[in-house]
Amino acid sequence: MEHKTTRRMLAMAAILGLGGLVALQAQARTGTAEEIAERLRPAGELCLQGMDCGGAPAPAPVATAGTRSGSDVYNSVCMACHTTGAAGAPMKGDVAAWAERLTQGMDTLYAHSIDGFIGNNGVMPARGGNPNLSDDEVKAAVDYLVDASR
Repeated sequence: MEHKTTRRMLAMAAILGLGGLVALQAQARTGTAEEIAERLRPAGELCLQGMDCGGAPAPAPVATAGTRSGSDVYNSVCMACHTTGAAGAPMKGDVAAWAERLTQGMDTLYAHSIDGFIGNNGVMPARGGNPNLSDDEVKAAVDYLVDASR
């Protein structure tokens, strides 16, 4: 009988000892509240033009030397989707894919390209995802793309 009691006491001591070690290990991994807050602190902050960002002015937008050509706009923005077909974009030079769209007329293509459009076959983000493009630049890119796809 004594033997069983001793074994139980040793087992209980081992369990309590392991529990204590686990608790200490968990505390060592998580650290203090200050250490946790430091680890969760954002890596940086976003400062947009016109915002008071603690004395550091936001960078001014990059000025362009006037309206860019359709080719320039296509190669810097549009080609990301229109050479791969991403998001259902009709690919440059794919006459069949553009035929249905062309029946809607150029004004509709311009409007969808400027304002954005969600269709049955894909999505066109407004201004190709670049809000800095002027209406004329978007139209020039549409003209360039359509001319290459007729």
